[in-house]
Amino acid sequence: MIRTLVQRLPFFYGWAAVGCAMSSNVVRQAAAVTTLSIFIVPMTGEFGWSRTGVSGAVSAGAVLGALAAPFIGPLFDRHGSRALLIASALAVSACCIALAGTRGLLWFYVAFGISRMMFSTPFDLGTSSVAAKWFVRRRALAMSLLTASIGIGLTILPLAAAIAIAAGGWRSGWLALAVIVVVLGVVPQWFLLVREPEDIGLRPDGDEPAPRPRAGTSAGGASADDAGADDAAGEVAFTRAQALRTPTLWLMMAYTMLVFPIQAGVSLHWAPHLIERGISPTLMATMVSSFSLAVALSSVLFGYAGDRVPVRATLAASAALMALGAMTMIAVSGPLPAYAASVLFGTGVGGILTMTPVAWANYFGRAHFGAIRGMTLPAQVGGQAAGPLLAGLLRDLTGDYASGLATFAALSLLAAAVALVTPSPRFSGGASPTGTRDRSQPDD
Repeated sequence: MIRTLVQRLPFFYGWAAVGCAMSSNVVRQAAAVTTLSIFIVPMTGEFGWSRTGVSGAVSAGAVLGALAAPFIGPLFDRHGSRALLIASALAVSACCIALAGTRGLLWFYVAFGISRMMFSTPFDLGTSSVAAKWFVRRRALAMSLLTASIGIGLTILPLAAAIAIAAGGWRSGWLALAVIVVVLGVVPQWFLLVREPEDIGLRPDGDEPAPRPRAGTSAGGASADDAGADDAAGEVAFTRAQALRTPTLWLMMAYTMLVFPIQAGVSLHWAPHLIERGISPTLMATMVSSFSLAVALSSVLFGYAGDRVPVRATLAASAALMALGAMTMIAVSGPLPAYAASVLFGTGVGGILTMTPVAWANYFGRAHFGAIRGMTLPAQVGGQAAGPLLAGLLRDLTGDYASGLATFAALSLLAAAVALVTPSPRFSGGASPTGTRDRSQPDD
């Protein structure tokens, strides 16, 4: 039935699949550190927790996600994203309800830790797998829409939580998030999400259908664990075993371990830092919105550029913008530099959130995207676990966030350098996979 329906659509059905993933990305932000930052002041004020103590819950969830990623990744290749994204949304909603009933730090750690694990692994793998499997030529644009939806989520969910907190306290804020997650994270995915274009007789980007390689083999007929790195349509298709043999994979992991501590660390502690610098909570909320808008807009710009320039250049530019934003935050003394720092940092975050999954898919292909991302995601998740903890610890030791922000700026610049020296992957002792083209480069 769905085959008949999609044939009548005036657009490629891949955009509907991306729309479902975008909706999942919106509700995913219920477990984002930016959303949690709205709760830090009222919850620490009531319970007397330290900033390091709160940060530990973020790190604990990230560690759980890192441990689960290698096992969850292949499931997306075999079964698609629909069921796993729905299950993840239901789990996050349940965690939000549990957080509304928080009575102590251990309770908070369990509830937010599970929620953060869903954020770190199933949601990340599920949404990026949708764009990676439905698009090749227009992959960067599709990924940019996913990142834009993160900005939308980071605008809607913290604002909804702030409104609910103002009306009924921080417990009401968590309950409001629980309802939003169910409405937007389950219904569209249940009715509309399809695993990959071949399941309904289509090809990526809406191209004409082509024969698929036999399951478990490459185009040349060898084992999927150790064989050729191309598919029947000439797409790059490294297996997990092949990807491990390339320096590209290890350099990309180093890049993610450098930039994602900054993304998570600044996102969590940014609001408290601005309040400590004299910014009112009401004005700070508008700066959160400016950050989120910058993430959304920059993702579209990076998506446009990502289909035209080498991916390493966009990765380096993203990291450099994050460094500039972190350095600007150190000197914040009023609203204007605070807005400037928000926009600069948000622009860089939009770049890394868009172009990092694009780089993995362009370098290694879509056939084993889930398995490769599942294996490498712990580097990203580990960075996201370390960042908030490091920022909170340095703040508790020094009394402010300046030393943490300076450390993050240095790591961002190092990440930019790593991105620039990352080569396109080579197969079998230096030769590119037969019949493939380097998708890390723009189309001719």
